[in-house]
Amino acid sequence: MNYNPEAKFEIEVHELPFRRTERGRQLMARVYQPLGAGPFPALLDLHGGAWNDKDRFANEPMARAIAASGVLVASIDLTLAPEAPYPASVQDANYGVRWLKSKAPGWKGEPATLGVLGSSTGGHLAQLVGMRPRDARYGALALPEARGVDATVRYIVTRSPISDPFARYQQAEKRKRADMMQKTKNWFVPWDAIYEANPQQILERREPATLPPILIMQGSLDDNVLPALQEKFAATYRAAGGECKLEIFENCDHMWVAEPGPQTDRAHEMVKDWIQKYCG
Repeated sequence: MNYNPEAKFEIEVHELPFRRTERGRQLMARVYQPLGAGPFPALLDLHGGAWNDKDRFANEPMARAIAASGVLVASIDLTLAPEAPYPASVQDANYGVRWLKSKAPGWKGEPATLGVLGSSTGGHLAQLVGMRPRDARYGALALPEARGVDATVRYIVTRSPISDPFARYQQAEKRKRADMMQKTKNWFVPWDAIYEANPQQILERREPATLPPILIMQGSLDDNVLPALQEKFAATYRAAGGECKLEIFENCDHMWVAEPGPQTDRAHEMVKDWIQKYCG
């Protein structure tokens, strides 16, 4: 594969059913396919939204920008906390990895290159899937047409990930953000799951974990997920033997990539460079 982050492709965007939730809601996938010979690297995009909100459109500017450089990107809807708590959306993400690996060749994508992009709580899901690709709970959703396809990923890219959800909850308490506190409680059921499904604490407990290379892009002004928490996670990840690049974006808050501008452009370029490093 010869991925060039400087390349420019026309892209075709199509929507298709992904899977149904336990309650019967149809989750959709939005696929951004470069129009070219391929094969292209493949990237699964997991949206944020405090585990309770948002959908496949949340990261549209990033998905388009990455796809236009010659990457097959699939953004998926996720089960939301009011429908089902942890580990439902982690199961969606694990299923999504296997699903995209099985579908990628039909869209000129290369399954072996598959990485995951996650924003905020999507970054938390990306970390859990990447670190626990063979967890039987996370892999509980059967994909009959892709038996034998596993959920391992080549790399992880995150923007403002919730690397330590308990520390993020404490920050919400401190800032008196009742809505954020409630959304956290909606998803971590029982509450002890906030420690069990905690990437920082998984590393601190020295649990067996797969450690794909991970890029963390973090705003310096983020008062939702503090930069110090990402610095701690990056140091712990490296100490465990993984590669973790942490990039701090000055004068940026939690959601900066939602707005056009030089820092958003820089984030797009950084993601492309990370893909080239592991798929070029």
